[in-house]
Amino acid sequence: MSLFERWLTLWVALCIVAGIALGQLFPAAFRAIGAMEVAQVNLPVAGLIWLMIVPMLMKVDFGALRQVGRHWRGIGVTLFVNWAVKPFSMALLGAVFIGWLFRPWLPAGEIPSYIAGLILLAAAPCTAMVFVWSNLCRGEPNFTLSQVAVNDAIMVVAFAPIVGLLLGLSAIVVPWQTLLLSVGLYIVVPVILAQGLRAALLRRGGESGGEAGLQRALAAIGPASLAALLATLVLLFGFQGEQILAQPAVIALLAVPILIQVYFNAGLAYLLNRWTGEAHCVAGPSALIGASNFFELAVAAAIGLFGFRSGAALATVVGVLIEVPVMLSVVAIVNRTRGWYEAGPAVRRLAGR
Repeated sequence: MSLFERWLTLWVALCIVAGIALGQLFPAAFRAIGAMEVAQVNLPVAGLIWLMIVPMLMKVDFGALRQVGRHWRGIGVTLFVNWAVKPFSMALLGAVFIGWLFRPWLPAGEIPSYIAGLILLAAAPCTAMVFVWSNLCRGEPNFTLSQVAVNDAIMVVAFAPIVGLLLGLSAIVVPWQTLLLSVGLYIVVPVILAQGLRAALLRRGGESGGEAGLQRALAAIGPASLAALLATLVLLFGFQGEQILAQPAVIALLAVPILIQVYFNAGLAYLLNRWTGEAHCVAGPSALIGASNFFELAVAAAIGLFGFRSGAALATVVGVLIEVPVMLSVVAIVNRTRGWYEAGPAVRRLAGR
């Protein structure tokens, strides 16, 4: 791990502070950047996400995707956590913390809306950023891509029914434009671009081509990927700095169930993978996919259902604010516990076959 990666948590903290400060100093500039949207998808942020995930997608060998079936345990665990546990556990956490424990300190009229926002956040698994988390924990790139693709396919048909069930609404207005545009921007186009670059490098002759040339190119563009992550943080916190400073107590209270949710689902996926004997390079991204959220879709759905200034919209924005720092902590836990994970009886037994 490079010196830059080793101190990534520090750079993240500095970018959070810088984003909030710049948002206050240059509000017009951040409003202009924030207005560059199509179907609630911010185009500058989408561009930075491309810089983040294209290097990871260049590692994907589509010829090896047929071997992903060997990791059926990891796929099964992630699907179970994403669709049978996460939305329902968040509904329970929202009811306990927001609807009961924290009720005296929250605006009474907004409590149902806050809980709805938390549910919307949990019902949509992450699409783009998970490639970054998988790369940081040395995850299997083919597994990560195939798992995200499966989740996207399920999300198209399952998001509305699950949210409708948990919110008690008979007709959920799914922001289809946001959902389909996000899948296109964060999966389809980056995959095509990354695979085109990969094929061009592998075809090229001499020292700059072939497998060695591909690895050199990946090493060269790796820092740009992390720099894009930090720039995204500056933008996100610049966009939301006013809300953070205006309602710090409400945001802190809303963050509690989200934090518990992330660690619970990541821990559950990680332990289930260890119990079933899955390899660590699959268990890491499985835990991270199981814990992270597709916040663009959640924010768009909250605004569409409850309005821009609703408690639901604010709750989904809190998910945006804490996503990167919390997921980095999960990455650190996964990396530091690799020895313990691989000492599991089922992992050792299947690794020896």
